[in-house]
Amino acid sequence: MPHVADWKKEEVNDLKELIDSHDVVGIANLSDIPAPQLQKMRYNLKDSATIKMSKKTLMSLALSDSEKSNIDDLGGYMNGQPAFIFTKMNPFKLYKILEASKTHAPAKPGNIAPSDIVIPKSDTSFKPGPILGELQKIGIPAKIEKGKIVITQDKTIVAEGEAIPKDVASILTRLDINPMEVGIDLMAVHEDQTVYTSDLLTIDEEKTLSDLQKAFSQALNLSVNAVIYTPQSVPILIGDASSKSLNLAINASVLTSKTTDTLLSRAYAQMLSLASGILDVKEDALDDDLLKKLKSHVEKKVEVVEEKEEKEEKEEEEESEEEKEEEAAAGLGALFG
Repeated sequence: MPHVADWKKEEVNDLKELIDSHDVVGIANLSDIPAPQLQKMRYNLKDSATIKMSKKTLMSLALSDSEKSNIDDLGGYMNGQPAFIFTKMNPFKLYKILEASKTHAPAKPGNIAPSDIVIPKSDTSFKPGPILGELQKIGIPAKIEKGKIVITQDKTIVAEGEAIPKDVASILTRLDINPMEVGIDLMAVHEDQTVYTSDLLTIDEEKTLSDLQKAFSQALNLSVNAVIYTPQSVPILIGDASSKSLNLAINASVLTSKTTDTLLSRAYAQMLSLASGILDVKEDALDDDLLKKLKSHVEKKVEVVEEKEEKEEKEEEEESEEEKEEEAAAGLGALFG
């Protein structure tokens, strides 16, 4: 049996203890992260997460030795330069923090474009010289205008998923275009016997919130229409029942403390309408009291109409004044413009 170095045994034991003592264990890829930036990320996470790098074989052994259910599955996500992340943080929150900490960086020859790299139409600070030929050589439409090199239209120079050639990487750097994202790539996270991969951890918060609100609205609508009693539906159902019962009582002319005022107002209006019809047929058919009531009702209606007309006239006058002021301002502008 081959001899195993003591430091390797200690490393595996240390990793196993960290795995067993943390609720959440993640596998991250630290490839292509400059040392200063990695140190800064470690510092920013020091109060909430621990990053531990080691050899893949030792990390795999530590996972195998752990008694946590399904923790072995993390071994399939050790890509690039793998590292453990130990935390008590919710996996989704951890993923969001790591994604937010990523920064843009210059492209290096051979890097894979994370998305289409577009050179925008723009003026450059370059003076006429060899740079014009270099731009044109890699397919960027450029020419000289007013003593400077100008890119005449947008140009997709590298498609998503393609390797970035050396000459393109050089031009991108000179144009101050940094298409690469540098940061900790969280590949998978284990929590409560479940492994969450990066695609599951990627959440559109606005869409998720919108979907939840829509689902709640639909569920509430269903419970109200199906008369299912819940803390949310009961106030609506009671309000609906109250409104319907009040409407029924009014239409059936049932006198209650809630319907009396409405029914009396309706009866009074019907009385005045009938009196007006009788008056049209026979002028002396109504007594003085009823005539007085009818006259008062008509005068009130006339007042309402007059007030409405006055309001409309006032609004028209204000609009006319505003138009005159605008015309005067335009005239002054033309005079002194």
